[in-house]
Amino acid sequence: MIPKDLLYAKTHEWVRIEGDTATVGITHFAQEQLGDLTYVELPEVGTTFSAGDEMGSVESVKAASEIYAPVSGEVIEINAELENAPEMVNEAPYTSGWMLRFRLTAQPEGLLNAEAYEKIVAAESH
Repeated sequence: MIPKDLLYAKTHEWVRIEGDTATVGITHFAQEQLGDLTYVELPEVGTTFSAGDEMGSVESVKAASEIYAPVSGEVIEINAELENAPEMVNEAPYTSGWMLRFRLTAQPEGLLNAEAYEKIVAAESH
């Protein structure tokens, strides 16, 4: 359930890097822990973040949680469909439930591969 072609932050965001662009979302584990999402708050296009900055939030029937920038860069696109259909994150967190795209301003650091992230999920599941 953890795609091998993505990178992961310890805070449960996933990253797909293509050239100088990074697509970001929250992981299957994160959406499963939250339950049915009812609201997704994303930053405006043009906003810049450093890796680790709070960049938005998600709310569900169980809880609200911040989402953090896993990379440093400028937001160049948000998934506007999530405003009216936050459940897309629950249904397909790695595809149609993506949240935003960054233009990288620095090389990503500290991200995990699928195997390392799987160990974190296993530890937090117990």
